[in-house]
Amino acid sequence: MAVRKRTPPELPEEKPVDDAGTARLRVVAARRIVVKVGTNVIMRDDGGVALGRIYGLMEAVGNLKKQGREVMLVSSGAVGLGVQRLALSERPKQVAYKQACAAIGQGRLMAMYEQGFAQLGIVVSQVLLTEDDFASRRRYLNLRATLGRLIELGVVPIINENDTVSTMELETPVDGVPSRPHVFGDNDKLSALVMSKVDADLLVLLSDVDGLHTANPARNVGAVRLGTVARITPEIERCAEGASAGGRGGMKTKLEAARIATTAGGVAVIANGRTPGVLDRLFAGEDLGTVFLPQGHWTSKKRWIAFASTVGGTVRVNDGARQALVERKASLLPAGVIQLEGTFQRGDVVSIADKDGVEFARGIVNYSSEDAAKVMGLHSDQFEGRLSAKNRDALITRDNIVLLV
Repeated sequence: MAVRKRTPPELPEEKPVDDAGTARLRVVAARRIVVKVGTNVIMRDDGGVALGRIYGLMEAVGNLKKQGREVMLVSSGAVGLGVQRLALSERPKQVAYKQACAAIGQGRLMAMYEQGFAQLGIVVSQVLLTEDDFASRRRYLNLRATLGRLIELGVVPIINENDTVSTMELETPVDGVPSRPHVFGDNDKLSALVMSKVDADLLVLLSDVDGLHTANPARNVGAVRLGTVARITPEIERCAEGASAGGRGGMKTKLEAARIATTAGGVAVIANGRTPGVLDRLFAGEDLGTVFLPQGHWTSKKRWIAFASTVGGTVRVNDGARQALVERKASLLPAGVIQLEGTFQRGDVVSIADKDGVEFARGIVNYSSEDAAKVMGLHSDQFEGRLSAKNRDALITRDNIVLLV
């Protein structure tokens, strides 16, 4: 796929780039868009299918395409549709039953999109993804080419995790902690990874909430919606809590998705997909939802290291090494390493944590965990005789390190 250069809208000189008006202008000006539709938009509160809402969103996507915009749709709802079709009284808890529901529901989901978009003269395609499509650097690049060609053909890709064969999104965390590290565990992050991969201008996350609030509006009547977020700070992160009742994600996962989108140089919006005409109104510049402004533009490789790769292990470092990495953007030398966790091979992505185990960076290692253990805490002139073949002085070179703080 050809590299796209974003052409930002003409911004009034007298206005700062992070004011509310400019934020809305960036939404209106977006040309390549990823829209994520949550389960609670697809389904009604009583467990039925929200057909009117779904067809309304399809019409809105059709309107965007008529305006010359490119649209990709990341849609949840397969499990919910399967539960509804089987007339189950509640969502199953066992992974195998959830996979069965996904297998039944995914066909129904695509049938609705196929029939609805066909009436609008729009061709759609099904793209089912698993973690390996992101964790593998080669497959990650192949995905970009496939989506790029579909966009060139004027097709609207309908993207979802392949729940029938992948269990990462379906597994229930223990005490809120996933059983193993994973690339994405919900369609919020999946949509952000897709958005960053295809160099989209905008990510729209549609759920059953009006946007990010200062507190959970369901529990705090004084909670205020934040119209614009210039930067996702720890204070902003504290505003998020919990997962939605019918879906798997929540405001926390949406903030993580917004972080990925904005570090890719794009804009993200969290809005209520149950609001009538929400997409048309957003692109008309109406003050709906929460807009997250760009935080820079990381390279594709750095975005892959930070968000899309599978973490093979953890390297804990001392205070001096942490300071050198954060303040001087230095390489990570074995002398600063105090502990290794997990098993990894040369070329794997590892988590870089401080002495207390708090992750602050990720990087691609030059040594396996076995060789790294032999030189941990040593200077390069002490390597002799410890390694069968010396690779580099640095355990991780600075070009392959991404800071997460």
